[in-house]
Amino acid sequence: MSTDGQDGRAGLEAQRRAIAAACRRRGWRLPEPVEEADFSADELSRPGVQEALRVLEFADAKALVAWKLDSLSRLLLDLACLLASAQQQGWALAALDCTLKTTTPAGEAMANVLATFAPFERRLISQRTRQALAAKRAQGVRLGRPPKMSQYAIERIRRERAAGNSLAAIANGLNADRIPTAQGGRRWYPATIRYTLNRTN
Repeated sequence: MSTDGQDGRAGLEAQRRAIAAACRRRGWRLPEPVEEADFSADELSRPGVQEALRVLEFADAKALVAWKLDSLSRLLLDLACLLASAQQQGWALAALDCTLKTTTPAGEAMANVLATFAPFERRLISQRTRQALAAKRAQGVRLGRPPKMSQYAIERIRRERAAGNSLAAIANGLNADRIPTAQGGRRWYPATIRYTLNRTN
């Protein structure tokens, strides 16, 4: 069970009753339900889901019942992995908002359809990521880990430049003393010194 929106507690209570009723109809005994009030359903690595999967893996339960399919995950890829685990480990997956029940032929067919579309979703996600990064680069946004130069290196470069040292001499001195660059590299260049002075002035 999970919450979505401001009416979280009331929503959880309704989900709890619906899941309990569904288990009674099937003759299933419901252990302690898993409630996740502060997590997004965007991934399966949430603590509650992981705990439920551990219980299923060790055969301490025979079914995973969800209020809605997207309360487990909104990613088709994750759902395909869940269905594959259910089939391999011999437990059932049931979602109350749709006819997905892996214990039936129709549910198994649905599982196969989801598994077929999972690679397609993976490629779509990859394509969208590349397009978003390209758009950021076109806007001049610097991607990756931001550089972090030590204050000592910045002050030393400024001091030596103010004393009249050339860019090459400053770079050679830093290399000789093995002062790391902003990215943790070992090699300074005159152009790096010029860039640092322009950025920090």
